[in-house]
Amino acid sequence: MDKPLQLLDESFSRVLAIVAHPDDLEYGTAAAVARWTAQGKQVVYCLATSGEAGIDGIEPERCGPLREAEERAGAALVGVDTVEFLGYPDGVLEYGLDLRRDIARAVRRHKPDAVITGNHHETWSPGVYNQADHIALGRAVIDGVRDAANRWVFRELADEGLAPWRASQILVPWSPIATHAVDVTDTFDAGVSSLRAHSEYLRGLGDSDAMSDPEEFLAALARPVGASIDTRYGVAMEVITSD
Repeated sequence: MDKPLQLLDESFSRVLAIVAHPDDLEYGTAAAVARWTAQGKQVVYCLATSGEAGIDGIEPERCGPLREAEERAGAALVGVDTVEFLGYPDGVLEYGLDLRRDIARAVRRHKPDAVITGNHHETWSPGVYNQADHIALGRAVIDGVRDAANRWVFRELADEGLAPWRASQILVPWSPIATHAVDVTDTFDAGVSSLRAHSEYLRGLGDSDAMSDPEEFLAALARPVGASIDTRYGVAMEVITSD
């Protein structure tokens, strides 16, 4: 059994979630988002791509708008009203200055206390390799959050009326080096519903894919938290302190 993780300090009020694809947040993190919006925290979603290359049987021109609609529907189920798309191409996302600038711009506009991103490490667990878009996006978020606080990086953002902003921390759900977790026992079902909103994507996976059953997959993903390891669902988090 996994070692219980420390409970995350949730003394933040504004969260900006920046991930690569529709459904990235729904595979586990949405239950934490539901907890936070129920507490009155403001959460905004920002997605680098529209996930247009994510369903084999649907061409990208149709798939992108469909997946954007599913993302907005899933977000609404956990209390998120603002969902933005940066328009980068799915499947070939590259770390670079343009992506860092757009991330810094989003941070300065939304002024979050905490930023969430996806796993930026090469693996999820030993022998389970991460996807290239996730790695590129996660690393760009770490740097873009830092850029947002530096007035001398991307100076053109000041011309747009966007003053420097320092987020206090970056949270990385399902990182292989997670040390903390959010107890989502009470909002687990909301997280499942949020993932089920991605119906076309789940259908495209096929019944044989372990990720196609939202409740079963999310239950298996959950980590023990604190003392009550038999009764709690926890979303594991790596915590990066912004400097």
